[in-house]
Amino acid sequence: MTADRFGKTTPSGPAGSETIECVAPSRVNLLGEHTDYSGGLVLPMAIPFLTRAAIRPRENSHYSFASELFSTTLALERADRSTARGDWSDYPVGVLRQLQNLGVEVPAFDLHLSGNVPLAAGLSSSASVEVASAMAMLALARQTLRIEEIAVLCRRAENEFVGSPCGIMDQFVIVAAAAGHALLLDTRTLAYEHLPMKKGELGETQIVICNSMVKHSVATGEYGIRRREAEEGQAALVARFGVRDLGDATLAQLEAIRSEISPEAFRRCRHIITENTRVRAAKEAMNAGDPIAFGELMLGSHTSQRDDFQCSCEETDFLVETAVELPGCFGARLTGGGFGGCTVNLVKRGEAEAFRNALQAAYQQRFSRTAETYLCEAADGAWRRNADLFAAMESRPALPSGAK
Repeated sequence: MTADRFGKTTPSGPAGSETIECVAPSRVNLLGEHTDYSGGLVLPMAIPFLTRAAIRPRENSHYSFASELFSTTLALERADRSTARGDWSDYPVGVLRQLQNLGVEVPAFDLHLSGNVPLAAGLSSSASVEVASAMAMLALARQTLRIEEIAVLCRRAENEFVGSPCGIMDQFVIVAAAAGHALLLDTRTLAYEHLPMKKGELGETQIVICNSMVKHSVATGEYGIRRREAEEGQAALVARFGVRDLGDATLAQLEAIRSEISPEAFRRCRHIITENTRVRAAKEAMNAGDPIAFGELMLGSHTSQRDDFQCSCEETDFLVETAVELPGCFGARLTGGGFGGCTVNLVKRGEAEAFRNALQAAYQQRFSRTAETYLCEAADGAWRRNADLFAAMESRPALPSGAK
């Protein structure tokens, strides 16, 4: 048995009669917003908010889904192949469907979800649920998949069953993250590397997340519109220049097709192309341990999201504009799908508490609303958090080379 931050224990052996518990963190994206569905680069890190999936076998032929956060429960026959219901259960059910599509035989179970990930805040509560559920179901079935396979399976659950047009970033970092590091991911190839958060003067900073408390949903609405507009521009670039996607495109190429696409498509693509450039520059800043350069890239990203991708709002703009005027702040930006949610701030460690208090006070005065704030360190992903459990299975293969 191993103890975790909730003070509970997790069985370290394979599936049996007792409950198996798997955990998955949430994430915050430092740079690389709205690039992960167009072959681009992202730079997220896992944060220590957790979803816990507790699963145990049952004797009858039903799958049962319950959550401490919602009053509704769901029971499905093992042969049931019904479509999404439009509620929280779609996320774990979608994961089960994808496992079944792969031929993984998951025994009948009771699954109970709990945790402390803020909902609809842009910190990827949905992907955390998906990954925790996938790890639990795999453990019960005495099966395992590689990091890349788990991430892709969970992303397909959200795209194909839930109906949310998300990219691969959230699921991937929640599986593959390493404590003390951000994860640089090429979303086309799924090649990744861990970049240090504690090098040089960058190591004297802390990530402060501020929740505007403006709720958003990426399953419908403006997020989907923005994605379709980006895909319009991408299709024109592919047709004219033969690039694979926006991850290969340049600003010069985009300018050349400006008259062929809508003004909205042009702006969305300009954001994505320049955002990829910012992520490349961020790698250099992190390896140099330079918080000033990194902070400037964060600010450039927010400006691009606000003006070109047009996914910010009055509240998050206020939070960013206020943050950069406070002592100790190197940079700030909107993070997540947008249209509300959270900002992420890079702050000098010794001034993080005063920064948080001042930002909350300013937001309260302006909007008569309390903004939740979280001081975070880069945490381990689900692969490492559940390593002891899966190591107990004789059939478990070696870790992929990128996960050592």
